[in-house]
Amino acid sequence: MGIFTNILCIAISAFFISTFATACSNGQCKLLDECSSDGDCEAGIYCFSCAMEFSGSRCVRSTATDQFKLLNNSLPYNKYAYVTTHNAFAIDGEPSHTGVPRITFNNQEDTITQQLNNGVRALMLDTYDFEDDIWLCHSAEGKCHHITAFEPALDTLKEIEAFLAANPSQIITLILEDYVKTPNGLTNVFTAAGLMKYWFPVSKMPQNGNDWPLVSDMVANNQRLVVFTSQKSKQQSEGIAYQWDYMVENQYGQGGMKEGECPNRGESSPLNDKTKSLVLVNYSGTIPIKQVTCEQSSGDLINMLKTCYAAAGNRWANFAAVDFY
Repeated sequence: MGIFTNILCIAISAFFISTFATACSNGQCKLLDECSSDGDCEAGIYCFSCAMEFSGSRCVRSTATDQFKLLNNSLPYNKYAYVTTHNAFAIDGEPSHTGVPRITFNNQEDTITQQLNNGVRALMLDTYDFEDDIWLCHSAEGKCHHITAFEPALDTLKEIEAFLAANPSQIITLILEDYVKTPNGLTNVFTAAGLMKYWFPVSKMPQNGNDWPLVSDMVANNQRLVVFTSQKSKQQSEGIAYQWDYMVENQYGQGGMKEGECPNRGESSPLNDKTKSLVLVNYSGTIPIKQVTCEQSSGDLINMLKTCYAAAGNRWANFAAVDFY
């Protein structure tokens, strides 16, 4: 009887909260306003709630927003924000390509193509030497195993090439956690995928925190793929930009999710280092849990972006990296 009473109280509370907390209705609710049904929201947005919550539904977008149309594309690359998927390749339901069942975490539920079609514009990928090739793996200690391997990097890069070919006004950024030791291994796989024709060269990347080229110029020159590596030597040997020369980043995992704090990760300069003109904000737990992530990536993420804005010297994140976007 006590359990039933508790459930009934929760249900009644949820009813009254959703009924009386909603300050708008009948198609008048704007983006992120609280809502009780799709009919409350303006055209183009709908009412959504994370499955674990009894209340707190909000109006969200039903289609991807093209920031280059929203603001036009005449600003520098570093003046825009890009939806970023953490471990974009670690897809729930991705079949094994090694014949061995995987034992590792998943961070996304959509394919790379679906992510891009839904508005994701930056992908975080972990690259490894594996099986005499370059693979994407969610592993540890710099070594890929059959149980941590997702797929050959070439397969993912071909999806990116297809998207760039079909969307000539779009720019994609790749942020590589790079464990590849094979000489020119990354260059070879990017070449095989047909991506070098879109390559944005290191020589055009700004130094000392200056603005990047205009997006309109990057599009006009068809230099629409920006790639960063975590390996410093590859900037010289392969022409792949060393991430920490251009970007600051907060701590990943639970250490980067403490309310009111935005510490930098170990490899990064302090977030307020304005000699780096790009800011990446991680907001994903150490162990990715889909339903929990939904809640975290709503109001909690907004609060963290505000905290990191202050920590970064009043600069908004260019890349907001999340699980299960």
